[in-house]
Amino acid sequence: MEVMRDPVTLENGQTFEREAIEKWFKQCKESGRRLVCPLTQRELRSTELNPSIALRNTIEEWNARNEAVQLDMARRSLTSGSLEQDILQALKFIQYLCQKSRSNKHVIRNEEMIPMIIDMLKSSFRRTRLKALETLRIVVEEDSDNKEIMAQGDTVRTVVKFLSNEQSKEREEAVLLLYELSKSEALCEKIGSVNGAILILVGMASSTSENIVAVEMADKTLENLGKSENNVRQMAENGRLQPLLRLLLEGSSETKLSMAAFLGDLVLNNDVKVLVARTVGSSLINILKSGNIQSREAALKALNQMSSHDASARILIEAGILPPLVKDLFTVGAHQLPMRLKEVSATILANVVSSGYDFDSVPVGPEQQTLVSEDIIHNLLHLISNTGPAIECKLLQVLVGLTNSLITISSVVSAIKSSGATISLVQFIEAPQKDLRLASIKLLQNLSPYMGPELASCLRGTSGQLGSLIKIISENIGITEEQAAAVGLLADLPERDMGLTRQMLDEGAFQLVNLRILRIRQGETRGSRFMTPYLEGLVKVLSRVTFALADELDAIALCRNHNLAAVFIELLQTNGLDNVQMVSALALENLSQESKNLTKLPELPSPGFCVSIFPCLSKPTIITGLCTVHRGTCSLKETFCLLEGQAVGKLVALLDHTNEKVVEASLAALCTLLDDGVDIEQGVHVLCEAEGIRPILDVLLEKRTENLRRRAVWAVERILRSDDIAYEISGDPNVSTALVDAFQHGDYRTRQIAERALKHVDKIPNFSGVFPNVG
Repeated sequence: MEVMRDPVTLENGQTFEREAIEKWFKQCKESGRRLVCPLTQRELRSTELNPSIALRNTIEEWNARNEAVQLDMARRSLTSGSLEQDILQALKFIQYLCQKSRSNKHVIRNEEMIPMIIDMLKSSFRRTRLKALETLRIVVEEDSDNKEIMAQGDTVRTVVKFLSNEQSKEREEAVLLLYELSKSEALCEKIGSVNGAILILVGMASSTSENIVAVEMADKTLENLGKSENNVRQMAENGRLQPLLRLLLEGSSETKLSMAAFLGDLVLNNDVKVLVARTVGSSLINILKSGNIQSREAALKALNQMSSHDASARILIEAGILPPLVKDLFTVGAHQLPMRLKEVSATILANVVSSGYDFDSVPVGPEQQTLVSEDIIHNLLHLISNTGPAIECKLLQVLVGLTNSLITISSVVSAIKSSGATISLVQFIEAPQKDLRLASIKLLQNLSPYMGPELASCLRGTSGQLGSLIKIISENIGITEEQAAAVGLLADLPERDMGLTRQMLDEGAFQLVNLRILRIRQGETRGSRFMTPYLEGLVKVLSRVTFALADELDAIALCRNHNLAAVFIELLQTNGLDNVQMVSALALENLSQESKNLTKLPELPSPGFCVSIFPCLSKPTIITGLCTVHRGTCSLKETFCLLEGQAVGKLVALLDHTNEKVVEASLAALCTLLDDGVDIEQGVHVLCEAEGIRPILDVLLEKRTENLRRRAVWAVERILRSDDIAYEISGDPNVSTALVDAFQHGDYRTRQIAERALKHVDKIPNFSGVFPNVG
């Protein structure tokens, strides 16, 4: 009951559809039945089929008339006023025609029905829009002329809009249509020119929640769109870099140059930088070695992008980026790079050096020199002194990176000393360019533990660098990296350099530092990520004045006027900042050492005449209010007395700190109460009242470091001079064992003190009472 397409006639004159009768013959043969006519059931002698040409022509004429009528009906149905069912039927018929014969696609085009189908994309009926997308895909399949019609107007833009539709089926049909259109190079440009098209396709291709067909078609569409360099650039901007990288590796010279230049302008996330470095890093480095200036500029900019992340920078180092970079920086004459490109080379070098790689083993020169070879460092220092601020800044950052590593810093220090460049480096502290100034200060801060005396000597001059440092540190602008580096530099200089301390006193540095600490403690200075190193540096700089108390009366006056002892006692309680607590305890040790010299001893009244003749008539003078340890009139502000400042308990509390340096500094401050020149018995009494004896013994027992053991043995020996305490401790085998261990394994001085301590607890006999003193 269907219209025949290929009618054939049997020997008995009956007519059938070729496909149907062939199927009948096959079934008869397979089942072993007689070969008969399906209509007459009479046996057939032959399976010969004769085409019924007349009938076929009649059928085709009928089909053509019928299809023409239906096409006309479909044309009239494709209007906005038609019923949805009529529109769907019309679209279905058009699909049927196009799938039946490719020539029918020309009919649809010639009848100008493609624009009518396109109009259906704007229908308010979802099923109509969906059917229209599907129909357009079938109409344009393998038909470049129909695709050209789709390129007209804003049709492509309309299709792209469907990619953002809430309905997944419409998104799927839209991307299927775009994939078909993207097979035309002309339409590739058109699709890419639609704002957001490539961004949406990239999102779909990488989606984990999208329909799998849509994901696959989006990916294939992007592959086709990659025929256009403009589209490749857009894909790269939206995170799909493979097409750009492929062109950079495989394209023509002009294309490679274009892609490298574009890559240099992209903003890449760190993961992408690693991918790019692995994929094209070597190729870009080869361009650096042999390309013309234009190519090298593009390669440098791209490499600059990749070098800004540690992981990708390491990949570039292993790919051999250092030799051409160093060569470009040091080459002079006709073949040298323009200064603007040398700046990029210096930037890349600064970036890769900050990656933490072991540059002591990476050759960069023809004679296997490394970045830390003396002649290479000398050349860098020469460039730093003879180029513009931008390159100087980057090269200083190179030295900062090399001095950040414990492996390479000693080589850099040695080269700087041999070059005599210290004064030149210090002069950059006064540079007007902030970045240049910051880089120089960070470098000097790294060098200060190794070149402290040399740097202090330079700063002691009259050039003004010390004043510039102090100005940077004391600026009330929040807390910057530059301020943290500047105060760190000053903090690491030798604290016993009295010439530098004297100059700092003259320039009012300590008052400014104290004021900044006060503002931080009061919450007036807003915090930042540089708060901790800045505060640590300030406290260490302020503590410097306590090392000059014995030599500078102005230092004593400053500590009194600003009640610095109270400041350091308060800073002891800065929990979480170990360095602040340690330095504060060290400062209190220095201050407390001076207490015995500053305490005001009482003036005893002169005895009367009778008493001078008859001493037995005298009565002891009783003076109240004296410091029991220092035997005079004490105060925290004037004599820096720890007792008066109620600091003993706070120092004792730090003896169980997890950081042994804090423990050592706190114990050292407490030991000033047991020192020569004070009343040791009263000092022990003060420690007893503060419950400090047991924590000191615990420090001895723990044996965390040799310095701590040495200090603890000294303190315990002084404490054991009290008979009551010695008697009580003599029964503690752990203390005795610790003292014996110190006696056996300590240095010479510690062994002597441990021996005296063991005599106090009767573990070693005291022979002084057995053998009489000889003459």
